[in-house]
Amino acid sequence: MSGHDASEYAFDAEGTVFGRPDQIELDIIIKNGSLIICELKSSVDKPAMYTFERKVRFYERRHRRQANRMIVVSPMIDHRARRVGEKLGIEMYPDSLDVPVT
Repeated sequence: MSGHDASEYAFDAEGTVFGRPDQIELDIIIKNGSLIICELKSSVDKPAMYTFERKVRFYERRHRRQANRMIVVSPMIDHRARRVGEKLGIEMYPDSLDVPVT
């Protein structure tokens, strides 16, 4: 994907993502004014999908900006995680080369 991309590191002092205060990391892409938030992992299970969604919502509240796309890239996405991702509106791809660039 071309555009501006960066890793966002923030501290969640209230513990909204993990249930306790901790550092949050997200991959952020800004392309043509669209905010795309990505997670790249070797494998994704159901809890990881929920955690990604909580991280996205944390970012949105902190920056007062809604993500246009949420994307998980992983060659191994558990079938239960895939169902959760579909319900949450998360795009899922096995490889970063498979992500459609719009």
